[in-house]
Amino acid sequence: MKFQTVAIGPSVEYLRSSLTRSALLLFAITAGVSVANVYFAQPLLDELSKQFGLDTASAGLVVTVTQIGYALGLFLIVPLGDWLDRRRLVLSQLVLSAIGLTVVGFATSRTTLLFAMFFVGLFAVVVQVLVAFAAGLALPEQRGSAVGTVTGGVVLGILLARTIAGVMSDLGGWRSVYLCSAVITLFLACALYRVLPSSTDTDTSPSYPQLLRSVVELFLSSRILRIRACIALLLFASFGTLWTSLVLPLSSPPLSLSHTVIGLFGLAGMAGAVAAGRAGSLADRGWGQRTTGVGLALLLGSWLPIGYLHQSLIALMAGIVILDLAVQAVHVTNQSIIFAAHPDARSRVVAAYMIFYSVGSGLGAIASTKMYAHFGWTGVCTLGMCISTVAFVFWALTALTSD
Repeated sequence: MKFQTVAIGPSVEYLRSSLTRSALLLFAITAGVSVANVYFAQPLLDELSKQFGLDTASAGLVVTVTQIGYALGLFLIVPLGDWLDRRRLVLSQLVLSAIGLTVVGFATSRTTLLFAMFFVGLFAVVVQVLVAFAAGLALPEQRGSAVGTVTGGVVLGILLARTIAGVMSDLGGWRSVYLCSAVITLFLACALYRVLPSSTDTDTSPSYPQLLRSVVELFLSSRILRIRACIALLLFASFGTLWTSLVLPLSSPPLSLSHTVIGLFGLAGMAGAVAAGRAGSLADRGWGQRTTGVGLALLLGSWLPIGYLHQSLIALMAGIVILDLAVQAVHVTNQSIIFAAHPDARSRVVAAYMIFYSVGSGLGAIASTKMYAHFGWTGVCTLGMCISTVAFVFWALTALTSD
């Protein structure tokens, strides 16, 4: 990394790095692997349900428990990035993630599985510490692009998680997915140990309770953060509705697809990774509102081809491409806007924002499997369209006052 001295105030100086491509790539890879740990279970829900005695309506509980852990981690851990050395925080989370993944890989009971998945979600929030870390290290004119690059890694992690989990499950069983990820996570921790600088722009003056209280206060005082957080909740509720329930019709008759084939549908959404980087650049140029509106309109429209799952898998893939592109474009735009509005509290801002992301994902997961159990794929698509409509209307009403 290259460093330059930046003056803050009359007498305070600290080192800010201009991120090299290789360092930013490592950030993106680590973020992708970490978030993949949260999503590995989605294409494996049918297998996990059989082994641990979960019915169709309750299958989404595995994902929801993970998202609960993720939400708590966002509130309890991510704000520490504004208080402690981010380097130590990142490395410790990666090691603890590897331990949690190992327990999942050896779980023999439903209780052990759910507890271990909770801790996998809890420490997967290292993703958000990395996003805030990258935003803090980047120069102001590069911030949106840097956030987009790391978020692009997150997108690829989410999408490839399904593909990798499907292939590895068919080859070595579902346990191999988590055990291999544990090894990779430890390897990345070693790589980052050599690359990450110690963060010297953190604030050690408040106590931990004061730090947590400041997250709530920041949310209550910032209209921009509240609006973007609510959009995130609806955005990822729609996202979770599709991806949690998709394995159920694809693995059932008449399709009866293998986990490998089901996992390949994740590749259809890789356009979202491209959109993520582009959306960050557009936000840097002041086009955040326009990007949000277009993205939410595409999100709503994506559910039409997705509804044709049983008639055409090509239509399904087209819908997946549109949905993932829309979700990630809006997600990156949201983060770029809130980081620009609160440059001195990036970890706390991303914690408050991503709590809503996690809640939305968890609600979408459990609601979609229940809808599928009672109303089939038509019910899932109706739910997704309703959530997407609310998201677009909410944005349109709040956009009357520019953020």
